[in-house]
Amino acid sequence: MFQGLALTGFLTVIAIFIAQIPEIANLGFSPLVIGIVLGIIYANSLRSRVPEEFQKGIIFSAKKILRLAIILYGFRITFQAIYDVGLEGVLISTIIVVSTFAIGTIVGMRLFKLDRDTSMLTASGSSVCGAAAVLATEPVLKAEPYKSAVAVSTVVFFGTISMFLYPVIYSSGILDMNPSQFGVYVGATIHEVAQVVAVPASIPNAESVMADNAVIVKMTRVMLIAPMLIILGFLLLRIAKDGGVAEKQKLVIPWFAVGFVAMSGVNSLNIIPSEYVGYIVELDTFLLTMAMTALGMETSVSKFKDVGLRPLYTAGIMFVWLLVGGYFITKALI
Repeated sequence: MFQGLALTGFLTVIAIFIAQIPEIANLGFSPLVIGIVLGIIYANSLRSRVPEEFQKGIIFSAKKILRLAIILYGFRITFQAIYDVGLEGVLISTIIVVSTFAIGTIVGMRLFKLDRDTSMLTASGSSVCGAAAVLATEPVLKAEPYKSAVAVSTVVFFGTISMFLYPVIYSSGILDMNPSQFGVYVGATIHEVAQVVAVPASIPNAESVMADNAVIVKMTRVMLIAPMLIILGFLLLRIAKDGGVAEKQKLVIPWFAVGFVAMSGVNSLNIIPSEYVGYIVELDTFLLTMAMTALGMETSVSKFKDVGLRPLYTAGIMFVWLLVGGYFITKALI
């Protein structure tokens, strides 16, 4: 166990250092993305030479450490910040999350014939908060690690496109949005938190309200991951009952999602000094990266060949929906 944890932690440290390289950081690649890439490289090169006993620590990182990381993710959010964005921001976030998840799941399963888990993992990544949402959804679905890796790859691809596309279309003036509206639009429709931060920063002379609204609305979407996972657990149980397998299927309550909300509440009370909250967030980034690295260490490239480009097509349709549908939803409500 310890040796597997040490190996995963070593790759995690490398991933964090790589992510801090200015050229990499400017592209918006978080340590989570670098970690899964390093993990996949390990899985398809060195894994056969590493003792099988190491797998205990790797699996522990992918399962147990993941849950702790999602709980601590709550320290990135306060209820006050969500209140500040107003009812409109919360409503926009809710509509985007629900509609995108539904579109991704239905399109993936029915149009492109993907399995349920790959479709839902891909949908969760696009609808909520990218790689972290994929990680949080995996335990509820009890999905295989490679399916999460496939879903994360789609988030990286279209999230990167968004980072370069959004500043261009804003500067062109075709969106007819003021800085406040565009900030909400960015936060409601772009995949990763880091990508959301990068967009206003790359627009010359952007007003601060744009960046503020973008981050707050994005955090509102992140908060919605808890009710989404709980509802998903109930729906999966209902589907199992309708399929006549109720005896074998148990309700999966993602207690880590409840813990996530609880930690958000603690953070909202301001009882922990901001300096220590910063340390907790840094620790959480390390743990999330460690879980993502472990996930990659369980992923064989051959698994990607089995699903082909269908997850990318599914994510592409969600990307168009976020870009176009998100614009009209934002304009209609703000």
